[in-house]
Amino acid sequence: MELVGKEEKGKIGDNRNNNSHHNHVEQIKDEQTFNKTMKLHIELDCIAIILFVVGLCMRLYHLEEPRSIVFDELHYGKFVGMYMKRIFFFDQHPPFGKQLIAAIAYLAGFDGEFKFDSIGSQYPSSVPIVALRLVPAVSGALLLPTAYHIILELGLSQWTGALAGFFLLCDNALLTQSRFVLMEPMLLLFSLLGLLCVLKFKKLRDQPFSFDWWLWLSLSAAFLTLAVCVKYVGGLTFTLCLIILFRDYWRLLGNKVLGGSVLLRQFVGRLAVFIIVPAAVYLAVFYVHLEVLNHAGPHDTIMTSAFQASLEGGLASITHGQPLQVAHGSQITLRHTHGRPCWMHSHDAVYPIRYSDSRGSSHQQQVTCYTFKDVNNWWIVKRPNRNDMVVSEPVDAIQHGDIIQLVHGITSRALNSHDVAAAMSPHNQEVSCYIDYNVSMPAQNLWRVEIINEEQTGNVWHAIRSLVRLVHVNTSQALKFSGRQLPDWGFHQHEIVTDKHIVQDDTVWNVEEHRYTKAEDQKERERELVNAEMIPMTATKLTFWDKFLELQYKMLFSNTESVQNHMYSSDPLEWPFLTRGVAYWVSRESNAQVHLLGNIVVWWSASCGILMYSALLVWYLLRRRRACYDLQDEAWEQFVSIGEVLFAGYLVHYLPFFLMDRTMFLHHYLPACVFKVLLLAALIEHLYLLLREQLNLKFVAAAFQLIILVWLLIMLWVFRKFSVLSYGTTALSVNDVLSLRWRWSWHLILHRSVHL
Repeated sequence: MELVGKEEKGKIGDNRNNNSHHNHVEQIKDEQTFNKTMKLHIELDCIAIILFVVGLCMRLYHLEEPRSIVFDELHYGKFVGMYMKRIFFFDQHPPFGKQLIAAIAYLAGFDGEFKFDSIGSQYPSSVPIVALRLVPAVSGALLLPTAYHIILELGLSQWTGALAGFFLLCDNALLTQSRFVLMEPMLLLFSLLGLLCVLKFKKLRDQPFSFDWWLWLSLSAAFLTLAVCVKYVGGLTFTLCLIILFRDYWRLLGNKVLGGSVLLRQFVGRLAVFIIVPAAVYLAVFYVHLEVLNHAGPHDTIMTSAFQASLEGGLASITHGQPLQVAHGSQITLRHTHGRPCWMHSHDAVYPIRYSDSRGSSHQQQVTCYTFKDVNNWWIVKRPNRNDMVVSEPVDAIQHGDIIQLVHGITSRALNSHDVAAAMSPHNQEVSCYIDYNVSMPAQNLWRVEIINEEQTGNVWHAIRSLVRLVHVNTSQALKFSGRQLPDWGFHQHEIVTDKHIVQDDTVWNVEEHRYTKAEDQKERERELVNAEMIPMTATKLTFWDKFLELQYKMLFSNTESVQNHMYSSDPLEWPFLTRGVAYWVSRESNAQVHLLGNIVVWWSASCGILMYSALLVWYLLRRRRACYDLQDEAWEQFVSIGEVLFAGYLVHYLPFFLMDRTMFLHHYLPACVFKVLLLAALIEHLYLLLREQLNLKFVAAAFQLIILVWLLIMLWVFRKFSVLSYGTTALSVNDVLSLRWRWSWHLILHRSVHL
């Protein structure tokens, strides 16, 4: 037994030695694998760093030049200046990009005093030009390594990623757009960062609810929302990523190993993240926006009276201390709440006997909507059963549902309506101030007050806060701003009518300025319209939610951009092949200029790549339908995944512009252009592998590589030639400008008097 024990001990010892040797070997293998992995990561990071550094140097080169306002710096510079002075401004796009630029400008000491008057105006030395242009420049440089990593996440080689980065590096349009105070670099950066995080998240489908799973999902939602917070067109990338995530979840549903509860939890988790994170980010951006911009300015007139009165200065200084409750005898101005700002107005002029179309009018006193503050905007609220028009004690407050008359302050005639077609809107009823001509047209001057936000303000009519509809008692039609402009006889003011469709935005009004007076005779009343005795009240306060919801409504539904032809506007059909560019700036002394033009080699090649990928996809699908599998499963899956992200991304970012009714320029195509450029790089790798591995044409594959190299050199030469239009630092002769006009539709600016 002892011998056996020794033998067993010997075996145990040998096993320990073997295990020790095995562990040592495994440790060496692990170290080798770790070293290889680290080496690979370092190589990948080196390419990304090179792309970033080169891109940053190209964008920072003479960033202070030209020292003039370039293109839309005119608008965005004004907004940044208003941030510095905390003056409220209105823009139809969210404010995050402008906030980033304003933050750097603030740190650089920009005081916001410079007036961005016109394109080409010189920047004084007090304006930190580099600081204003720094954020777009850095964003444009970060775009390159981000695109590179997207290619890697799609399973393509690092050389393909480097090729995609090189394409973007050589694009003159991206360089130009990244050197000035413009929003597209931030929009593109956050859009691609969101897409990159979505692709990283997809690879974690086997690790649900892990830290990385939550991290990449949350980051994707945050970056995509920040893209939307720069420009609403970022919602196109948001939509693309939602489609990708839905497609990924749809594939999970086919995995029978996963139980229903697991799938349900995954769905709820994804949905929760894409509701909570975007809502939090979006609200945070606007909270900062509304907290900082708390002073009145020229843009606040588009907002309601309540919003304006909540800002320091402006309307707040006018309405501070005015009485709150509208009562019998109140003197008021009625403002059209939604749409363009104007006030109900009347004057001592009548409608013409006949209009230009031979229709007859009532020949009563005109009632219009006037876009300026004027003494003729004042009206007196009167109970029908009372003859006096003074405020009594206690105050006889007007409530929801009460019947009132509105008497024009200067002419003492009551607001009236009757069955006469309006001047510019014949389907509506005319509104006038009643004149007794002693004919068979009696006064119909009773109006019912309907407070539409009664739940928030109560059933008493309040100045500023209450939104009301005034319904004509005799015809049950609501007082409405029609939006139409009157001809000469109406002094080109806007028309007011009544409409049988009561519930609509154009029938909403609010009392803006409000006074209590005790004057009974006409002359005293006219004097006190200017200087009235007022009862103190607290300043108007609005919660963040009140301001936020109103601002969202105005941004979405107030179209401040007129659709018109512009010399440099373009149609979506013209974008893929670079039919025309956009003049951004031209020197007054020479032909030096900044002109938005893409690298024609990159754009045309990428457009052809879109057509080629589409043709290959149809070909492969038809062949597979016939059970002819030209590609191995792995290659086919990669080809399809490229299409699901890059080809679909191009279509999502391009096709919606055909439905937009607005003035469009070449820079609107840049998000779609980035996707088609990435698709071009992926297609080149696919064609190369197809020639070398699938068709075994190694000689042809080598020739293909040589062709690509020559093509890249031509691309680089074209970039170098047109870079003078991106920097605007080179004085060009007439011949220089003409040599850059490769297409007749490229309207480069030319001072023919300049000869160099």
